Amino acid sequence: MRIIAGEFRGLALASVGKGDAGAHLRPTSDRVRESLFNVLNSRGVISGATVLDLFAGTGALGLEALSRGAASVTFVENGAAALKILTRNIALTRAEKRCVIVRRDATRLGDAPGDMADLVFLDPPYGKGLGAPALEAAQKAGMIAPGATIVWEEDAPQLPRLAGLNVVDQRRYGGTHVTIMEYAPEG
Repeated sequence: MRIIAGEFRGLALASVGKGDAGAHLRPTSDRVRESLFNVLNSRGVISGATVLDLFAGTGALGLEALSRGAASVTFVENGAAALKILTRNIALTRAEKRCVIVRRDATRLGDAPGDMADLVFLDPPYGKGLGAPALEAAQKAGMIAPGATIVWEEDAPQLPRLAGLNVVDQRRYGGTHVTIMEYAPEG
């Protein structure tokens, strides 16, 4: 696993091998990340963005965004194995001043620190039904800015369940489905 492009291009991140099922670590492959970030670059949503990485795992998505010009990333993760790897990966990039780690269950954020995010990555453990509750928790915590782009990675296409979410793109990469949504709350 490596950073594909930008400031940290080519940097090898701490490895989890093929994943750690017990810790629900299933890193997004380099191929999927490269394709996803090509889509996000074409939408112009990365440069200067405040990023929220829910179920951050190794942090590969948030760190790729930082490498490509995002201003900051708030990583939300509560798994002990993932937190060790995430902390190591942030140190490898030397981007600690632009990163915040929130050690919490992404479905129970409460009053979470950080600015409202312009770009949200949502990569919950597949098939557990945690994505929608995490998005709702982030919205209730005031962590998602109006107009934000939300990238939801799952093992099946996702439909918005939260008011104000509109699907703008869906892609399939083998067994990985990526749904890109825009947050346009009413009122």
